Amino acid sequence: MQTPSHSIASGARAAGRRRLLLVSLLASLLAGTGLFATPSHAQTSAEAAPRGTAIVIGGALKYDNDAVWKRIVDEAGGPGARFAVFATAAANPERSAGQIIEALQRQGARAEHIPVAPRLAGSDVAAAVRDPALLAKVNAAQGVFFSGGAQELIVDSLQPGGQPTPMLEAIWALYRRGGVVAGTSAGAAIMSSTMFRDAQDSLKVLKGQLRRGQEVDRGLGFVGPHLFIDQHFLKRGRIGRLLPLMQAEGYRLGLGVEENSAAVIKGEALEVIGARGVLLVDLGEARRDARLSAFNIRGVRLSFLDRGDRHHLGRGETTPSAAKRAGLKIDPRAPDFKPFVIQQPFLMDMLGDNTIANAMAQLIDSPFQEVLGLAFAGPRAVPVSASASAASATGSDPDSELGFEFRLYKGPDSLAWFTGALGGEDYTVLNLRLDVLPVRVQQPFYKPISPMP
Repeated sequence: MQTPSHSIASGARAAGRRRLLLVSLLASLLAGTGLFATPSHAQTSAEAAPRGTAIVIGGALKYDNDAVWKRIVDEAGGPGARFAVFATAAANPERSAGQIIEALQRQGARAEHIPVAPRLAGSDVAAAVRDPALLAKVNAAQGVFFSGGAQELIVDSLQPGGQPTPMLEAIWALYRRGGVVAGTSAGAAIMSSTMFRDAQDSLKVLKGQLRRGQEVDRGLGFVGPHLFIDQHFLKRGRIGRLLPLMQAEGYRLGLGVEENSAAVIKGEALEVIGARGVLLVDLGEARRDARLSAFNIRGVRLSFLDRGDRHHLGRGETTPSAAKRAGLKIDPRAPDFKPFVIQQPFLMDMLGDNTIANAMAQLIDSPFQEVLGLAFAGPRAVPVSASASAASATGSDPDSELGFEFRLYKGPDSLAWFTGALGGEDYTVLNLRLDVLPVRVQQPFYKPISPMP
């Protein structure tokens, strides 16, 4: 709300101030009820309105993926653009930085390693993030690139205790003046205001293991406060960990970026580039049954955006790539719809390699209204002699019968595009729905057939 104009009479100004005070008090009261509560992942107003380009890479980026590397350089101004390379997360920072610098320089960039890395021999991170010479190099750059590795090293180095260092402030200044912040794997995880710190087991997260400072932590927030980012997404079946975090942290939109692929994000405009695509998750209409103690969610909206596709995050509008528009549009409600898939599958491992994307393609191109699948793992191996505490330390699952049914189904606006022009069977799938419900899995899950007497 704007303040009253200075040209009005003083009595009107006073009335305006009283109205503003009443509105402020009302908003405060409503915030106490949770109606206007600030989400736990909210950033400052400056961070909430970034002006640069975020290039979010799902990890395992190949050094010959020119579509991604060239785009990174082009967004920073093209050949001659200066890049500050942060291998902060890497196990071997010098080697990782060298490979990234070589890839950027092949596209005409001028790239330099900024040695802020706990695993770098002789490194003093606390001093490096305040070093005037290093800060000057970042201030002179048009782009920043974060390597893969352990994302907690990035946030702990640049934002210890949640407080931005001068180096992080310099990176934000670069970004706000229109620069590029790119990152792969760990460098992608830090892009949202909340990130997974260390949650390798998606099923454990589904079962409730989502602790702040352990599985989840604060990120750096370059894509703003309203979009959650996850990486290595399809390859590692991370839909199982994305949904609980989004629900717990109050995110409406989530973006799971596949390996060797990237999302180019400018404000609310998103473009997919690289080898594969991204899964866009929308919880705007999702709901939870509070009567169930285990994680559950209904009405998740899922869209798979393939390379070349564009999407507006604010309007929810998708423009498929030219190759898709020149291919086949799939509308399950059309009178001339001819489904390709004629057998309804049951998917035994919904957290498997690319399972969720494949299931979406199979469903949209079939006459069926739904596809069911299961997320489940049997008991973990624990030595017979182990005590209860030792069993806990080795990861024994006290609720080994708990699994989750994934029901993927068509909505009134579900549709897709298909092309074979790119050398494979490539789909863009929009607006499928997903329910995830807890189930008990019988053990043994199956029994052998006894031989005939």
